[in-house]
Amino acid sequence: MNSISIIGSGNMARALATRALAGGNTVEIIGRDQAKAKELAATLDGATVGTIGVAPAGDIVILAVLWDGAVPVVKEYGDALRGKVIVDITNPVAPDLQGLVTPEGSSGAQEIAKAAPADAHVVKAFNTLFSHVLAAGNGLDVFIAGDDAQAKAQVSAFIESLGMRALDTGKLPLARALENAGLLEIGLVANSFNHTNFSLGANTLS
Repeated sequence: MNSISIIGSGNMARALATRALAGGNTVEIIGRDQAKAKELAATLDGATVGTIGVAPAGDIVILAVLWDGAVPVVKEYGDALRGKVIVDITNPVAPDLQGLVTPEGSSGAQEIAKAAPADAHVVKAFNTLFSHVLAAGNGLDVFIAGDDAQAKAQVSAFIESLGMRALDTGKLPLARALENAGLLEIGLVANSFNHTNFSLGANTLS
């Protein structure tokens, strides 16, 4: 069992919280809009409500916010995130949906890591899953990237508790490739599928 704090109260927060609770994890919902956080927690059996800016209760802190808010939230928490595993699920996509807004050679996850306390560990995960796919799917592949092996093992165990498969892609710089994969999915929606009822995965050939 893992102890999870989810910062955010949107669709991804709901999907992650629902599956986390079903997988036997404890869940804390934190939102800048306290009313929305309480409203979400009330629909979930067993979730608690935290306070923005106060140290999250969970060992794993999931940033279920839009990219524009991710770094500011981490900076606002500051030392309250010391020792935490921070899971970045964002996609820092440009408004025209044609590229990423992060500095050349960097990623959203790396920018979050720069803002986080030195002893916090950032892991990229879940950014290639649409919220309704995450909510409904079992056996999905979740690509992760991070620099700390223990943090990745902890996130992998959490992913497995959701009935999904964690696939380690390497160190945190690989998060840029995962964010480009998120951009790829947006392109597929716009130009090929015209829907979001799909996910990316990896199959091994015999």
